[in-house]
Amino acid sequence: MDEKEAPRVGAAVKRRRRALQLTLAVVASRSGLSVPFLSQVENERARPSRRSLELVAEALETTVGDLLAAAEASRTVDVVRSGERSPGMPAGVRALVRGRHQLHALEFTGEQDAGREFQHRNDELLYVADGAAEVEAEGRAYRLDRGDTLYLSGGVRHRWRATEPGTRLLVVAVGDHVEAEEQ
Repeated sequence: MDEKEAPRVGAAVKRRRRALQLTLAVVASRSGLSVPFLSQVENERARPSRRSLELVAEALETTVGDLLAAAEASRTVDVVRSGERSPGMPAGVRALVRGRHQLHALEFTGEQDAGREFQHRNDELLYVADGAAEVEAEGRAYRLDRGDTLYLSGGVRHRWRATEPGTRLLVVAVGDHVEAEEQ
């Protein structure tokens, strides 16, 4: 199979490896492939040849067919309409991505609990879609206006508040159930 036909199986490989509680080093040893290559496959930066995929499947005690099926099943296209309410969310908070995925995104509209401090394991990005907000992170205050973003690496304690009526703040983050890895 050529590069264009090579399957995108990274998420399926990573899920299977984690389900077996194996490290990349163990899979590399079992398959004869390198840790950097396997990491690139899992992060969708490389597509394995058919032979490499067979070696990975064998190392993960599964079949190529099962990995391909799992990869196909993990592909999702979902539209969340602007007027949709998110079940279980408080007023003024709307999930922009349904379900549990690597990407977690919320929209906050109006006043929120400015006194609440957050600290997440993984990285996140705050984007002001409308209005303005003030974010306190690591002891410093940042004013964000419409169109501004603020990036926070995992572990940074922070709090924020809207400073104008009608503020909409989008928070996009790596899901807490995902172990983000430094590159």
